[in-house]
Amino acid sequence: MSIFDHVESAVRSYCRNWPTVFNRGQGSWIYDEGGRGYLDFFAGAGALNYGHNNSALKQGLLDYVTSDGIAHALDMSTIAKRDLLDTFVHLILKPRRLDYRIQFPSPTGASSVESALRLARKATGRTAVLGFANSFHGVTLGALLVSDSRLSRMDSTTPVSGRTPLPYNTHFGDNPDLSVVERRFDVSAVGQERPAAVIVETVQGEGGVNVASVQWLQALSRLCSDFGVVLIVDDVQAGCGRTGSFFSFENAGIVPDIVCLSKSISGYGLPLALTLIRPDLDVWEPGEHSGTFRGNNHAFITATKAIETYWSDNILEKQTVSKGESVRRELASLAAAYPHLSLGVRGAGLINGLSFLDGKQARSVCFAAFERGLLVETAGRQGEVVKLMPPLTTTDDELDTGLELLKASIEESVHESEGL
Repeated sequence: MSIFDHVESAVRSYCRNWPTVFNRGQGSWIYDEGGRGYLDFFAGAGALNYGHNNSALKQGLLDYVTSDGIAHALDMSTIAKRDLLDTFVHLILKPRRLDYRIQFPSPTGASSVESALRLARKATGRTAVLGFANSFHGVTLGALLVSDSRLSRMDSTTPVSGRTPLPYNTHFGDNPDLSVVERRFDVSAVGQERPAAVIVETVQGEGGVNVASVQWLQALSRLCSDFGVVLIVDDVQAGCGRTGSFFSFENAGIVPDIVCLSKSISGYGLPLALTLIRPDLDVWEPGEHSGTFRGNNHAFITATKAIETYWSDNILEKQTVSKGESVRRELASLAAAYPHLSLGVRGAGLINGLSFLDGKQARSVCFAAFERGLLVETAGRQGEVVKLMPPLTTTDDELDTGLELLKASIEESVHESEGL
């Protein structure tokens, strides 16, 4: 491990929580150089929805590479890009009656967010973009300015003046109160420019697995439409099937103006991002928003294979919903077993969280889980939520194993904190 300590920047983070050297991965498992296996309920922070080295995706990539397929092409037209666009339109957009232009920004989630922010400002002629409390949209400057996560609050290099996040809502039920949002939209009320856009996660991953209610999302969508404010949904982590449906906003029946995708859109952990744009908002000039690696053809190949393999029918969607319900039932049983910890359960599909009273206890559980061979991370304003995000392809037996390891880790953490 010494080379990492002596040479790599202090900015590294996940490796501090999981102090081993990883070597290979297969499905829901990742192995260190000593051969020890770890059940992966982290899934590359949501970049590995189909697991490590998925065989169908890997074979497609190997075939392409061995045939000398184009790897790098900026935004030039290639067969790999054509196949991805055609597959995405016919298997993802058309069945959902969605009409979007597809932009390939630089290949990260933050890149997609930056393109969405710039485009909303250009299309409306206005500058302000509003975000929500506990949100996270990336660590580039524009993304940080609309975020309210631990990372954005820690960043001393980013100006915070004038940043007032909107209240994020998960429990207003049938009559969601968006009065604060409406006041910010109403120019006559606030005496300032109407915002160009709002950006929202339907499920806040980094923020603590906070799930927005259907009613609240619908009300927010109506409000944006009424005031001519662009609605941007950041689906970087919660999209690509993580909540069950391909897009996390489908259950709410809303149609965002712009959608940001990355992480698992490549299907294989390869860098790729898409920005989906309502056609009349696609007012870019050629080359106005660009990047050298926006044409990652290897990622186009695996993305196409992932969509063909898992989204030609609704089998994966149904399995993800069912597995998620099982996970939350088990988490609720865990919470009931430790009433004095005031554990909270939240989630959708296979992004779920178990909240503790403080971050110290949650971090203790995550470390104990690592020692047992389970990878889970913390989330939330104070890191008080243990977040479970296994690959969507994780088997029922693997889910059971992971939850048993989590239970044992909680028991150990409780005994240590109580001096037993």
